[in-house]
Amino acid sequence: MDKLFADLYKTGCDVRMFERLSCHTSIKIGGRVRYLVLPNDIVSLENAVELLSRNIPFQIMGLGTNLLIQDEDLEFVVLKTERLSQIKIEGERVVVESGTPLKRLCLMLMEAELEGLEFAYGIPGSIGGAVYMNAGAYGGEIGEFVEAVEVLKEGKRCWLSKNELSFGYRDSVFKREKMIITRVAMRFRRGRKELIKKRMDDFLKRRLEKQPIDLPSAGSVFKRPRSDFYVGRAIESLGLKGYRIGGAQVSKKHAGFIVNVGSATFKDVIQLIDFVRKRVKGKYGVDLETEVEIWWNGERL
Repeated sequence: MDKLFADLYKTGCDVRMFERLSCHTSIKIGGRVRYLVLPNDIVSLENAVELLSRNIPFQIMGLGTNLLIQDEDLEFVVLKTERLSQIKIEGERVVVESGTPLKRLCLMLMEAELEGLEFAYGIPGSIGGAVYMNAGAYGGEIGEFVEAVEVLKEGKRCWLSKNELSFGYRDSVFKREKMIITRVAMRFRRGRKELIKKRMDDFLKRRLEKQPIDLPSAGSVFKRPRSDFYVGRAIESLGLKGYRIGGAQVSKKHAGFIVNVGSATFKDVIQLIDFVRKRVKGKYGVDLETEVEIWWNGERL
């Protein structure tokens, strides 16, 4: 038996070998990874990280919804946190494990009559990924509600206070320092269930009307370069809605999304991203930065 497989299995995680990551990303793109590790709880995650920290490269994946991965085999281990999904509600304070889907968290908050996160209903992905990038929509951001984050740092678990998290527009300290989010402590306001549900339904209706939720994508591709510059509108103004390279297409519904319309490759999407960037730069003089996380040649871009 493969020794690393056995060692990882002994940590309390489940392990899959030669797993194709296209089955684990929302855009349905991604090559094979020799070991896909699925921690069953935070302790097994901690054990696996301790083992891999002995000079074995690895990456953390949440639900794979804001991620573009190369088609070639990946030379590192992937730890996927989807099974870390416990939610503990105590009054207005909520502690959430990092792999918890945002949609599930929103539904539980509604049942507990806690308001504030309605804007996130329908955002795909996990709370860990949302905190990592300070996800937001419709004027709200995840960071507004975070009190503290528990992390694995240098082999130990510790809590970081909000003022240590450096939240910014689609940014946080986690993009610059090597830490793994394990739990998030959040605080919300008391509200009325029927009003919370009404707002959630409204945000979901807007998403269904304006975003290509029915097609594989990695979400919104580009960050807004400034508050008064709307990327989707700018791309649409260039006549690029529906523009296609291979199986990758600028969404016909919302030009800020790139969708997989059949058999898109990593190269197709990267070429389309570069093409759109050049056209926007040429017309508006604006450099677009990707919001999507990219794994290529062992790097997280």
